[in-house]
Amino acid sequence: MNGRTHQSGSVLLEALIAILIFSIGILALVGMQATAINNVADAKYRADASFLADQIIGVMWASRVASGVNFVPDATFACNPCTQANGNAATRAWAGANGVAGALPAGTGTVAVNGTQVTVTVTWQPPQATVPHRHAAVSYIN
Repeated sequence: MNGRTHQSGSVLLEALIAILIFSIGILALVGMQATAINNVADAKYRADASFLADQIIGVMWASRVASGVNFVPDATFACNPCTQANGNAATRAWAGANGVAGALPAGTGTVAVNGTQVTVTVTWQPPQATVPHRHAAVSYIN
């Protein structure tokens, strides 16, 4: 027998195995890219929620009213949930299309005023998430 007959097709088999290994590597990279995109989107939503909570707290700081010697937050800011019918003009604008509802998917916001303590909660649900996400900020306005 000739030594060439036992080796026929081995180069083709090696090439197919190399292509298989390369394909698995490419699929892994595509999966990592998809995960990275989801993580970046989630980080953006968290940053937007934090900004929106800080925004309404800043408005409340700017509009606090004198009550004796102390300044207290205006109780008309309270709303649960904040919609076009709940809260004052600032919270209605904050919760609307140019605020929470427009910046976050299925975004809603609530503002609770308890004396000088203000709790702002922003809730949203990312497209692929099964449960809503939530950011709460507590501030003391005095």
